[in-house]
Amino acid sequence: MKLPESISRRIAGKQYSVDDVGMSGSQILVFDNAVLKIVKWRKENDDTVQMMRWLEGRIPVPRVICYEQDNEYQYLLMSKLTGKMSCDEYYMERPQELLTLLAKAMKMLWAVDVTDCPRKRDIDAELAEAKYRVENDLVDMDNVEPTTFGEGGFHDPKELLQWLEDNRPDYEPVLSHGDFCLPNIFIEDGMISGFIDLGDTGIGDKWRDIALCYRSLKHNFDGSYGGKVYADFQPEMLFEKLGIQPNWEKLKYYILLDELF
Repeated sequence: MKLPESISRRIAGKQYSVDDVGMSGSQILVFDNAVLKIVKWRKENDDTVQMMRWLEGRIPVPRVICYEQDNEYQYLLMSKLTGKMSCDEYYMERPQELLTLLAKAMKMLWAVDVTDCPRKRDIDAELAEAKYRVENDLVDMDNVEPTTFGEGGFHDPKELLQWLEDNRPDYEPVLSHGDFCLPNIFIEDGMISGFIDLGDTGIGDKWRDIALCYRSLKHNFDGSYGGKVYADFQPEMLFEKLGIQPNWEKLKYYILLDELF
């Protein structure tokens, strides 16, 4: 792939590895101190870069070094976070430490003043995008919970979308990561060192992050992600660390909503 000159001269001669963790469909090249993310052109990617620039100084996120685009692709060169993903084996073997840090990361987001936040990810925005994905057959049916569709579940994504439209929950706006899964939260020296994959970050419902964190914990510990089972872990421990009671209806809603993304 021919890279824009402003990016190619910054990475010329540098060694890199390819990051294939996650399901974003992006091409990600990891250098010693930078990351290059190459994605198909979408207007939403411009919004993400704007959001990243707004987040600088508010929470630890990668710094935008260079952002270019052509008629087909967008190229984002950003600084590389230090630390380990929160799904690293070290933290998986120390669930109390992990949960304390994840709760801290979530509260870090909630503490940000969103008065002039440039992006909204409220229920209307989420459902509008979900509708577009359903109508254009973009839902990945190979990466859904086994009980979502079929016997005992929804007939198809269209029926699920209608259920989501009919059962909109109350809205509790905060700065929401939008994809608060363990690989997207980095930890170093017992502190949150940063957040990555900010494509859905903006003003959103606090329970979306809680729901996706809960699901991520469940599947990282039961071996669905990574293949290793860590016994004697209950994802409900997250609520103790957050100091809140679980809202099971909202947890269900946001996990089901994410099935369409």
